[in-house]
Amino acid sequence: MHHDIAELRSFYYQRALGRVVQRILRDRLVSRWAPDQCSGMTVAGFGFAAPMLRPYLPAARRVTALMPGPQGVMAWPAGLPNHSVLCDETAWPLETGSVDRLVMLHALETSDHPKALLAEAWRVLGPGGRMIVMVPNRAGLWAASERTPFGLGRSYTTGQIEAQARKAGFVPEWHGSAVYIPPSDRRFWLGSAQMWERTGMRISRVLIAGVVLIELSKQVRAPIGPDLRVHVPSPLQILDGIVGPRPARSPTGGNLGKTRRNGPRH
Repeated sequence: MHHDIAELRSFYYQRALGRVVQRILRDRLVSRWAPDQCSGMTVAGFGFAAPMLRPYLPAARRVTALMPGPQGVMAWPAGLPNHSVLCDETAWPLETGSVDRLVMLHALETSDHPKALLAEAWRVLGPGGRMIVMVPNRAGLWAASERTPFGLGRSYTTGQIEAQARKAGFVPEWHGSAVYIPPSDRRFWLGSAQMWERTGMRISRVLIAGVVLIELSKQVRAPIGPDLRVHVPSPLQILDGIVGPRPARSPTGGNLGKTRRNGPRH
């Protein structure tokens, strides 16, 4: 089951709880990838990552919000030229190796083909490119609540998402958590959200977050496998082709032969 674009837009842009979650997740993203450090880079998001991408619009070379077909698409950002595109979840309209930074939000947990989705993310990322995945925490309250987008689809633990990412060829670089308030619209929780975030990051083993975050990198190594083997020659092979030493010819060898044939002269 996929999200509906109208419900996502309503939650993040119209509901007070959604605006708080948007600010929390965006702050965590920016703390990892400062916008000025992404100057000249190509930044993309898949799922409903558009709320996370706005800080990168001024500095990045290109920003693209990819939205899967079953979810639907909306024009983004408001009041500016459109940066969003509708696409198949496993066939993105991006060139291979063209993306430097990639964000996935409300994507992996609802994907019909999560393995193929990660393979597509691997394809578009360039060598050394990085991706941050945000998914519902299996142990948190948000995964059990149907009143927010985090209650739809699969939920994950940090270990589960790392294992799935490693199988796709990614290298885990960092993991964290966010959204420590309960999925409630009460003013107390909304007003104290930032305080709970600071507390949660210090004692995350006590407080259970609603969202798991993991940063992955694409590290390309030299292809070595059954059909591509490294051959290290032995010292004898290195010397192959070098002609062995020959005795030096006597400078008088030719004359000596003639003397022997003709005999001594008197």
